[in-house]
Amino acid sequence: MLGMVLAAGAGRRLRPYTDTLPKALVPVDGDTTIMDISLRNLAAVDLRDVVVIVGYAAEAVHERKEALERRHGVKLTLVHNDKAEEWNNAYSLWCARDHFGEGALLVNGDTVHPVSVEETLLSAPVTSDVLLAVDNVKVLADEEMKVTLTPEGDLARITKLMNPAEAAGEYIGATLIRPGAAERLADALKATFERDPQLYYEDGYAEMVARGEKISIAPIGRVDWVEVDNHDDLAKAREIACRY
Repeated sequence: MLGMVLAAGAGRRLRPYTDTLPKALVPVDGDTTIMDISLRNLAAVDLRDVVVIVGYAAEAVHERKEALERRHGVKLTLVHNDKAEEWNNAYSLWCARDHFGEGALLVNGDTVHPVSVEETLLSAPVTSDVLLAVDNVKVLADEEMKVTLTPEGDLARITKLMNPAEAAGEYIGATLIRPGAAERLADALKATFERDPQLYYEDGYAEMVARGEKISIAPIGRVDWVEVDNHDDLAKAREIACRY
């Protein structure tokens, strides 16, 4: 199984940090970046072959590739998204489709969380080929990627466009993709960005559910984590990252 980091986004709301860097390379604890935390977590669960999807300011990741490999004891394969500044991340994840068949633990490159999230995903019972990490404790608002569940506890809906009161929790940007999902996930992502290139990869999960696929949920419990979209999020990331 591979680690996988989605790190192609521009992160315009984090300027001036992202004038020359992708969001994943913004520091959150001294010189430790969001990507450092992602790679450290993946290495800690012995996922040392890591695919990183790059796009915006990709040259900054290429320049740091060897240093990141040495620092975390990992081997990085960089996959380039040629439309990172035009299209949303359904296409971005699809760019890594050739690696799905090895199985992957995918983490968003703008999420700061402890390794307990990876441990929760890897230790969960095998109930489906796709398993999402969900915060079922946090009080939700409009911006979050919210989920509802079936009576059996599997994914029913996943979207930001949902009344928070209806949601069972928030998808935190970490997914276990088992090898059996490879072709079906790639096809669902392709259908998603062909329908609208501005859709999220989570809309690809919704497409899979609409096709009758089962996607399971792994609740992460009470965990300090943050998706870093803006300067307020970055301040929170810097508050919690030093405790990991």
